[in-house]
Amino acid sequence: MPELPEVETVRRGLATRVAGRSIERVWVGRERVVRRTSRDELIAGLTGTTIERADRRGKYLLLPLDSGDAVMIHLRMSGQVLLVPADTPRADHTHVVATLDGGADELRFVDPRTFGEMVVFDPERVGDVLPELARLGPDPIAEDFPRSLLRDIVMSTSRGLKPLLLDQHRIAGIGNIYADEILHAARLRPDRPANSLDSRAVTRLHRSILDVLSRAVEAGGSTLPDSRYVDLLGDGGWFQFEHRVYGRTGERCSTCGRGWIRRTVAAGRSTHFCPVCQR
Repeated sequence: MPELPEVETVRRGLATRVAGRSIERVWVGRERVVRRTSRDELIAGLTGTTIERADRRGKYLLLPLDSGDAVMIHLRMSGQVLLVPADTPRADHTHVVATLDGGADELRFVDPRTFGEMVVFDPERVGDVLPELARLGPDPIAEDFPRSLLRDIVMSTSRGLKPLLLDQHRIAGIGNIYADEILHAARLRPDRPANSLDSRAVTRLHRSILDVLSRAVEAGGSTLPDSRYVDLLGDGGWFQFEHRVYGRTGERCSTCGRGWIRRTVAAGRSTHFCPVCQR
């Protein structure tokens, strides 16, 4: 958390409100957030540049700069990217502040747990600076994701479907929440071997990946009681009100009306499913 829909929501805000603007100055607090390089390198790499656009791959925000470099932002567990008036008091755990052109607005990176990070890098050297970004699988929303590609992915392994969906090297951006919701929508058990899917099951899974992620993006993502996710302006999402299984252990299934949502563990993560819908 945040996952693809939440990061895409932040990206859209950046594309609308920040792309095309220049960065006048940069302040960096806790250096753990810039641990791949250094405080000085982030400041030097951002100051005086213009953010050309806002891109995303999986859970990574990517902002190309007019210098030829790009800045990567990863929210991890509790990171927030906020656009606020410069006179707004800084929240606790604000680690990076970029003052935008005119000085009236600031782009702030806030992260209580400091698992998130920012780095300015040369896109030509992405494999050296951000090797995990270079190894990401296809992004179901940002890139072409045909059914044939998913078929090849699932047929290549006997792993359970839940661990497969969480593997960022296979499919980028899906995390614990949306893996559970996708598998429920597809009527597939999370522990079912991927290569056991027949043609109809692959079609259901493909449709569910695109549908669940798209609907979650349009809803602004999911803001849970135990998470800090908000969009660029500090507003929460509301897709959590459409969750069918995630976080609903012990409740009656709202899809079939007969099963009771169970919780188990798959790939070391809490996993929620309906034993009736997902036989």
